[in-house]
Formats: sequence, structure tokens, C-alpha cells
Amino acid sequence: MSAVRALPLMLAPLVLLMALQASTCGGACVEVDSDTEAVANQGFKLGCISCKMRGEVKATASVTWLFKADGDTDFSHLYSYEEQRGEVIDPRFANRLDWKGSKHTDDLQDGSIYITNVTYDDMGTYKCIFNRLLIYSNYVYETNHSKNITIKVVPRVTRGMASILSEVMMYVSIIGLQLWLVVEMIYCYRKISAAGEEALRESAAEYLAIASESKDNCAGVQVAE
Repeated sequence: MSAVRALPLMLAPLVLLMALQASTCGGACVEVDSDTEAVANQGFKLGCISCKMRGEVKATASVTWLFKADGDTDFSHLYSYEEQRGEVIDPRFANRLDWKGSKHTDDLQDGSIYITNVTYDDMGTYKCIFNRLLIYSNYVYETNHSKNITIKVVPRVTRGMASILSEVMMYVSIIGLQLWLVVEMIYCYRKISAAGEEALRESAAEYLAIASESKDNCAGVQVAE
């Protein structure tokens, strides 16, 4: 029991060290796919994330968005973001597009944009292009990363099959975990109960042995007298 009680005290310095390291490091970057279903007359975020593989390397990046509407054959220049400044190029999105990516830095990893008041004319394919310069001590290396996102506009929010299955699996996992906890509680109760009964039997046996020994000693004293 003493070792179990001492375990949190032993882990405390490690937890403190990890917390200090986390506070000095930047947030972790995770590449998540963008949503693809927008609702008419509402806002919609076009997500585009390109994580830098080596966080310690200095870098600068710019983001370019292209758009190809349904029925069009070529992409047109939609939006550009560079040196912490964004510019809407396509007049169809004038006053309807905002930058929702990385801010206050030239080392961009999130190039998301936000469309306000979505219309059915916004359906089509969007291309997000990251142009990144990795700055090493002796040279500069340029990389390009692009991602296509096809957007569908619907009159109201609909739930996809993946969302329904995900929710069902969540409830199944919760129920399974509760059943497992009940089984564990029953098992531990039975184990503790059996240990208690065994301890009682051992205590009773020791008591009877002591009583028998005391009785023998008394009988021996009487004989001696």
C-alpha cells in the first residue's frame, strides 16, 4: 500500500517537466480533412492544413486558393495569403471571404478560409496550394503541397451515414465500458469477500488453538498441585 501511495509523488516531477515542455513548445499540427457539405445562406469553413514535418526548421509560406465551379473546365484564382495579408481575387466572392488560417506568423500551417452567405453558385472544386520555403543554415528548400476539396451546397443540414455510425459506435462503447466496470466490481467484491472469509477462518482457528493451549496449560498446573 505504501508503494501505491508513493507512486503519485514519484510521478509528480515527471508530470511537471512535461507540462513545462508543453508550455514552451508550439501547438501540435494535425492535418484534418475539410467538411464538404455547406448549407445555403450560411457560413462555411474551407479547411486546408499542411503541417511542417520538422518544427525546429524556420520557414515561410504562402497560400493560394483556386476555384472551379460546377460546369467549368478550368480553375480561376480565388484568394491569396502572404506576409500576413490576404486578398480576394475572384469578384464572385468579394466581401464574402475571410482568412481563418494561421495568424501573426509567416510560417503558415493552417490555410483555411471562411465563406459567408454560401450560395448554390459556390458549388464546385476548390484547390488549396501551400508554397513553403524551408530555411536551413546553408540553403533554402522550396516545397509545394496542394489539396482539392469538392463542395456540395444543400438547403439544410443533413447527417451522413458516417456521422450516424460514429454516434452509434460511441454509445456502444459507453455501454460496453459500463458493463465491463460492473463485471470488474462484482469480481473485486467476490475476491475481497473470499479473502475476508478466509481471514475469519484463520482467526477462528488461531483463537481455538490458543484456547486449547490455555486449557492444556491450566490442566497441567492443576495436576502439578
